[in-house]
Amino acid sequence: MTKIMLKDIWKLENQTDFKLHFARYNGKNEPLDVWARDQREWQQWQEYRPGRDDFNRPFVFSVIQFYHEPEIWLFGGVWQIVRRHTDRYDVVLADHGSPFVGRLKLKLAYNDRSTRVRLENHYDAFEVQEIIREPYSGRGFPGFENIDVSFEELETLVRNSRPDWMAALSSVKGVYMISDVQTGKRYIGSAYGTQGIWSRWTNYVSTGHGGNVELRKLVNDPTFAYCRQAFRFTLLEYRPAATTDEVVIGREAFWKNILLAREHGLNRN
Repeated sequence: MTKIMLKDIWKLENQTDFKLHFARYNGKNEPLDVWARDQREWQQWQEYRPGRDDFNRPFVFSVIQFYHEPEIWLFGGVWQIVRRHTDRYDVVLADHGSPFVGRLKLKLAYNDRSTRVRLENHYDAFEVQEIIREPYSGRGFPGFENIDVSFEELETLVRNSRPDWMAALSSVKGVYMISDVQTGKRYIGSAYGTQGIWSRWTNYVSTGHGGNVELRKLVNDPTFAYCRQAFRFTLLEYRPAATTDEVVIGREAFWKNILLAREHGLNRN
């Protein structure tokens, strides 16, 4: 199959006026989730200035690591530098490629440490992977057995009311696990009632701790910085909405015993 290169569909002129920003995980946040969660926060990624004047050209061509798929980047817009300060840039979103923002997925094997480079050295190597129907709002629902999401990704899905996730998780009750990757400890919880898993997990996105005593001790920052770095969610088992709450609560107790969640985890009862 013939490859479609970016230069075939977008003949960007004056490439020497652009720096290329490879936005990747910065040790705290995935830029893909930042983009889908909060456009102002994503703009701040372009405004950040380290000691060097890396964005030393009029425009910044931003691509976002699509961390679910290797070598894939999502186009995050062209930003115009309107003012340079010693500690930041003032930027505005330019019109260049505006229909592609958040929709154009590109393929390029790029593993260098530098994240701010000359566009003309890489533009011709970008391959068009696909143009998705609507701007990215979170990955598609992977199936109940394959749920493994960070707090940050779950936050993105909830804030965008991602329809496939909301429909699936609202339709079932079940037992879930929250893992703290910083300590290795786990919390086992259950969701029942009319809205099922989705409602329960939405509460975690709102509070960070869902009202759980041990998790509350870890979440003392209104920005949810610890949650975003440490918490991962998975579904241990799911049951039809018609299942009685007593059955679900019993299965929760089973998993707490099996995983020693009281003795070595984050459960108090």
